[in-house]
Amino acid sequence: MPDEISVRLREEAREERDLSSRACLSANQPRAYLEKPCSIRTNFQRDRDRVLHCKAFRRLTGKTQVFIAPKGDHFRNRLTHTLEVSQIARTIGRALMLNEDLIEAIALAHDLGHTPFGHAGEAALNDLLKERGIERGFHHARQSVRVVEKLEKNGKGLNLTKPVMDGIRGHTKGGVDLRLDGARLGATLESDVVRASDRIAYVCHDTEDAIRAGLIELSDIPFRALGMFGDRSSIRIDALVKNVVLQSMDEALEGLRMNPDYLDALNEWKDFLYDRVYKHPQARKKDDRVIVTMRLIFEKLLSEPRLFASIATPPPDTDDPPEILVADYLSGMTDRYAMAFMRDYAIPSPWE
Repeated sequence: MPDEISVRLREEAREERDLSSRACLSANQPRAYLEKPCSIRTNFQRDRDRVLHCKAFRRLTGKTQVFIAPKGDHFRNRLTHTLEVSQIARTIGRALMLNEDLIEAIALAHDLGHTPFGHAGEAALNDLLKERGIERGFHHARQSVRVVEKLEKNGKGLNLTKPVMDGIRGHTKGGVDLRLDGARLGATLESDVVRASDRIAYVCHDTEDAIRAGLIELSDIPFRALGMFGDRSSIRIDALVKNVVLQSMDEALEGLRMNPDYLDALNEWKDFLYDRVYKHPQARKKDDRVIVTMRLIFEKLLSEPRLFASIATPPPDTDDPPEILVADYLSGMTDRYAMAFMRDYAIPSPWE
């Protein structure tokens, strides 16, 4: 009977034999601190499992994607967005014979640092830190790295491999145009796949949610995008994914590629969403309440260190200024928990 270690070695051998020369292999990948390899799982499988089982991942289900406290059960939240990104990225990765386990680990972790109340909560926390002299402010991508590196497991972190950390660290792109011209953008091609998949996922599903919310109609979508990608979300995702796969098959390419006309239409569609959806008064009508909520909780925690020390997990680290520690705790809250916190500590709530 083979021993346990042979299971992992078989998987590592399969990667080396079957995956593309552009793929990142899991064997012998460095971590921040040494630990004995798993006898069955590869390094990237182990990283994926650590992310999937961590507390920050479970909290994503209670965090806003675009619409805060929407009326309806079918609007995306931060967790469903993450799962859609993972599914799209794995489809592209498998077709290109890349490392699906690395792709999944990066995709599942890429949004762990998001605040409650979506980008309104992030903007509010960024302003609060800068007001108090923390020049770097707050950004969810940087916080995602901090979550897996320092905050999870009571301050020990998840000790993920370098390629996964590089993928999380290099994920952010904000509202800039997506570049898919065959050049490598991140440390691995798997990282680039997650970046592209995030754009495909949110452009398609945020459009669907905006139509559901009555902010836009199908006919409002830029004509070129609608004509190229189709009139249903599933058809649009299919068209975009297939184009990335077919355009990126050439093993001589370092990065991903998309047909230039498709890429221009996708970037135009993204700009349309920023102008017509993300900045729409109906989507932003609760922003003032978010700003007040984040400020009141931040000030409560900052003004009562003993209270904060008793509830924060991990315990406050004296190497960091108190504002950063409070931001760690506040950014980890779900929308629901933030509102409950205000009730529990008798903070006047703008939601009532």
